[in-house]
Amino acid sequence: MGIIDSHIHFWKYDAARHSWINDEMAVIRRDFLPADAKPMFDRNQVEGCVAVQADQTDNETNFLVDLARNNAFIKGVIGWVDFTSSEIEEKLQSCSKEPLIKGFREIIQGSPDDRYFTNKKFQDGIRHLSGYGYTYDILIFHHQLPAAIRFSEKYPDQDFIVDHIAKPDIKSGDWKKWKNDMKTLAANPRMYCKLSGMVTEADWQRWSNDQIRPYLEITAEFFGTGRICFGSDWPVCLLAGKYEQVLSIITEFLSQVSDAEKEQVLSKNISTFYKLS
Repeated sequence: MGIIDSHIHFWKYDAARHSWINDEMAVIRRDFLPADAKPMFDRNQVEGCVAVQADQTDNETNFLVDLARNNAFIKGVIGWVDFTSSEIEEKLQSCSKEPLIKGFREIIQGSPDDRYFTNKKFQDGIRHLSGYGYTYDILIFHHQLPAAIRFSEKYPDQDFIVDHIAKPDIKSGDWKKWKNDMKTLAANPRMYCKLSGMVTEADWQRWSNDQIRPYLEITAEFFGTGRICFGSDWPVCLLAGKYEQVLSIITEFLSQVSDAEKEQVLSKNISTFYKLS
């Protein structure tokens, strides 16, 4: 069974543009390009991936599209666009000419609500997405879940996916409020969830599959196997473990479900959600 990784980043490292990569993250302070990913994918039976923006510029979207055009295993691009722009309709019309662009994302994690979730210009911009069939990735920390829930409820026709199971505090093991909020979020039938980014929310040096499994069980309980998708968050995951380790968390968890459900989580759901060819 071929795997599709729902969450991969590529970049040509630039100290100013990637200033978020601090000294503690030195292992990812370099270029990460398709030539680095392809051998890793081949070793792990990963047949394709979705490239997700890591920089909030139009150039970032163009960069990822160029990579996808030249590397068939990059099945789609989640780009960036300024949703507060008065020209958002024109921008989305232009993007719609490029079939590799499947949706968009912002770096909302840690931002105050009024920058995105309660910003009227941003809200108005998001309203244009469904008309083009575009998805939206929600990148937040767990404490932003209530705002994300209120925000997503405004768009009953919009397909959303929450990245990194909303970044719970796995390191501390404090999951009760996150669990309640995830239950509410999952009640939206158009909300999917990526099983990604978990090792970097745990202790980078001491995490274990057993520590992460309860978070997977809770997420699967609320979203079902029909709305959850494997994602590695490579190369960011390298801060805490190898690609194979991150994949093994999911494959071990899926050992308890049917082959059909495994295929959903490892490939079918993300193909359906992002309309991958």
